[in-house]
Amino acid sequence: MPTDTELLSTDDKGLEELFRKSPAGEIPKGPLEGTAIITGVGPAGTRLLAGLVHLFGWRGKVFSPDGYLSNRLTPLDILSIVATVGPGPSRLDDQDCIVIDYSDTSLVFGGVRDELRQVGPDLYLGLIWLFGRRIGWFTLREPNSGTE
Repeated sequence: MPTDTELLSTDDKGLEELFRKSPAGEIPKGPLEGTAIITGVGPAGTRLLAGLVHLFGWRGKVFSPDGYLSNRLTPLDILSIVATVGPGPSRLDDQDCIVIDYSDTSLVFGGVRDELRQVGPDLYLGLIWLFGRRIGWFTLREPNSGTE
């Protein structure tokens, strides 16, 4: 089973393959630690960008039991950018995934849709869509889960 650190060294093709073969899993609950994965810049570039994004921008998500989530932003852990969460088909392969949809909750991020699949215990791989175009990846993991 991969760790989020290992996924930072995986290219776009490898991430897609892992996403396709993974189950949707259960919808997470509570706060999860996030790691942005920007492919196409080499492993060192991917790790550097992930660190910068985590330090200054996006840090993860908090899932509420009522079908919503908030994104954790900045070192102050500000909760913002709300989305709805529920099961649905992936745009990638039409198989089950966890859909994070901003279209009804955010004017600025309304064109964003995230999709999650569970790739290991306490570890999810996320796929980011912007207006129907795949633009990136991220991981979410339970805090202190040891999957780093």
